[in-house]
Amino acid sequence: MTTVYTVDSIPGDGIGREVVPAAIRCIDEVARIEGFEVTWRERDWGSDRYLADGAMMPADGIDQLADGDGIFLGAVGQPGIPDHVTLWGLLIPIRRSFMQYVNLRPVRLLPGVEARVSGAEKLDAVVVRENVEGEYSEIGGRAYDGRPEGMAIQQSVFTHAGVSRVAEFAADLAVRRSGRLISATKSNGILHAMPFWDEVVEETVSRSGTVELESVLIDALAARVVLRPDSIDVIVASNLFGDILSDLLAAVAGSIGVAPSANLNPPREHPSMFEPVHGSAPDIAGKGIANPVGQMWAGALMLEHLGEEQAAKRLVIAFEAALADGIRTADLAGTASTLDFTEAVIERLRSAAR
Repeated sequence: MTTVYTVDSIPGDGIGREVVPAAIRCIDEVARIEGFEVTWRERDWGSDRYLADGAMMPADGIDQLADGDGIFLGAVGQPGIPDHVTLWGLLIPIRRSFMQYVNLRPVRLLPGVEARVSGAEKLDAVVVRENVEGEYSEIGGRAYDGRPEGMAIQQSVFTHAGVSRVAEFAADLAVRRSGRLISATKSNGILHAMPFWDEVVEETVSRSGTVELESVLIDALAARVVLRPDSIDVIVASNLFGDILSDLLAAVAGSIGVAPSANLNPPREHPSMFEPVHGSAPDIAGKGIANPVGQMWAGALMLEHLGEEQAAKRLVIAFEAALADGIRTADLAGTASTLDFTEAVIERLRSAAR
């Protein structure tokens, strides 16, 4: 009996509408080869819906997604709408409603991609970012808007449960890789939250017994990512620090356009969501030149999460082969269009399956 997965597709805004269909074509092809199916439920949620109806998604949007096997997101954001409106109207509610508390962001130098800094040739790292609390908190407010006394208060939230579960996930990952784990901190300047983070991470990781934990101040770690990228393996970081570090690592590895992201609910009590790290890129939207690798790689992470590991490997091998053969989009100093690259990946999937 053929296994059928139900996945909600949310292309969203800008280049999301171009790279999501491209990645779906490749996923459908590898599913055909491996003998399973994906039923796609496309959601036209995003900024256009906000402009028409005043909301990025329907009031019952979370309920509509709840019975799916995964969520495949493109990009969120459009000029003219504040970013906090678009993100807090779609992306962040999904992450929090489904307790996707791990944001997994692998990064490595892909074949055929030129390293931006020395040492990036050996870069193969994973950022494990805490995804539902930390600095991205809803607690706070504003007062005296429009007056000289105007003020804003933003509270960070670090719970023992939140820090320990993401540290445990990162430690388990480190055990399967090099055994080395870096914890991003700023405990010399952030008086309460970061020493607490350090204590809980150390307590949690110590239970693994085999992981070598290194706690590094975020400013020094940012410099190390650029100066010694090959010294990085697994990083565990708070919501804000993980967000910044993963983008920096992606740039070091050649382009933010190739970086994937998995928003995971590790207990699998709710669907997980998969997306590229890049944004909606309104400056190139509609030109047909967006790089679909980040979306394809996110699709491979989704297939792996669904248990289709061989399909995930096939997809990664195919887009890596296309890159190695010199087929690259403009952000990687190439001339291929989104369609050109997609066709090249599908051709390699079919050739490898013959």
